Amino acid sequence: MKLKANEITVSYKEQQSTDLIKVTGSKSAAAILYEHWDPQTIGLNESFKIMLLNNANRVKGIYTLSTGSITATVVDVRILFALVLKTLSVGIILAHNHPSSKLKPSVCDIELTSKIVNAAQLFDVSVLDHIILTPGGDYFSFSDQAMI
Repeated sequence: MKLKANEITVSYKEQQSTDLIKVTGSKSAAAILYEHWDPQTIGLNESFKIMLLNNANRVKGIYTLSTGSITATVVDVRILFALVLKTLSVGIILAHNHPSSKLKPSVCDIELTSKIVNAAQLFDVSVLDHIILTPGGDYFSFSDQAMI
């Protein structure tokens, strides 16, 4: 009997661009995120996205990690870091929406942020912020509140 193992291929291709958007703080990050959020679903169900940044805080891309229910969504930290490492990102901004329009982070939001920040330190990746967006256009920044 011949022993078999799957062959693993890892690839990464980045389009070189000189006009990548630069994040200068929570206000610009929130504006960029709102541009990339579906206005039809921001008030219906929670989603969790990650903004991937290069060393100059320019946006490499935004990726939706999960979409959940009206009150919650599940984030697999392993998938989050697989994406961060595969894209060679050195900084990230976490984001999710609260369809309820409540800006206050939940205990689960705070615990998840802490877990991701701790894991990011192992990879020398900076978690610059975690932003909560509401359907009305408001946002909450963990960084602005010194929670990150």
